[in-house]
Amino acid sequence: MNLYLAGTAPYGQIVSKENIPYVLESFFYFKEWQKNYIKGTKDFLLDSGAFTFMQNAKNVDWNEYINRYAKFIVNNDIENFFELDIDSVVGYKEVLAYRKRLEKLTGRPCIPVWHKTRGIEEFKKMCENYHYVAIGGIVTKEIKRKEYEIFPSLIKEAHCCNCKIHGLGFTGVNLLKKYHFDSVDSTSWTSGGRFGTLYKFKSGELLVFQKPKGKRCIKEKADRHNLREWIKFQKYAERNL
Repeated sequence: MNLYLAGTAPYGQIVSKENIPYVLESFFYFKEWQKNYIKGTKDFLLDSGAFTFMQNAKNVDWNEYINRYAKFIVNNDIENFFELDIDSVVGYKEVLAYRKRLEKLTGRPCIPVWHKTRGIEEFKKMCENYHYVAIGGIVTKEIKRKEYEIFPSLIKEAHCCNCKIHGLGFTGVNLLKKYHFDSVDSTSWTSGGRFGTLYKFKSGELLVFQKPKGKRCIKEKADRHNLREWIKFQKYAERNL
C-alpha cells in the first residue's frame, strides 16, 4: 500500500528538508516549493481542490477553474490527478461533462472519484474504463464508519478489473491492515502542533500519544517529529500492507 502524506503546503520549513516517498497535494493550496515533489517522489497525486469551494460554489466559474487546473497538470507533466467530484453541487451529469473536458484539455485520464450516490453499477463502470479510481466521502462522513464493510467488495471489484483503488482521506491507521486499498492519504501527521498529538512508529504500528494536560507542544518540533515517524510508516506500509 502506498500511503500519501497530504496537507504539506503550509509546512515548507520542515517538509522541504525531508524525503517523503509519496505526496498528495491540492491544486488550490499548491506552493511553488512543492514542485520538487512532483518529480522528486516515488509518486505524486494532485487533488482538484474543488472541495474547498463547496460552501461558496455558486460564485465559482467551474470551466475557468478546470482550464487553470488542466494547464497546471500539463505544464508540470502530472500523471495522476483527481476529477472534480462536486456531485452534490452540480450533479453527476455535469461532473461527467467536466471530467470529459478535463481529460480533453490534459490529453490523459483523470482518477474518477466514486461517491455512494452514484451507485455500485457506476463504480463498476469506472473500474472497467480506468486504471486508477478513488473512493470519496470518507472525510465528510458520507460513508459512515459502520458502512466501511463495503470497502472489501469495492476493492475486489477494482482488482478484478486490474484497476488500482485509492481511499481518499482514509486516516484510520489501525484499519489499513483490514482494508487493502492500493493507496490512501492522510493529513494526520500535521496534528502535532495543532492538537498536541504525537506519533511513534514501532514494530509496524503508529503509536499515538497526547501531550499531558497543562503542557504545550513546540509546534515546529512536534510537526517535524511526526513527519519523520509517518515517513517511517510510509516505508513500512509500502513493503507490508
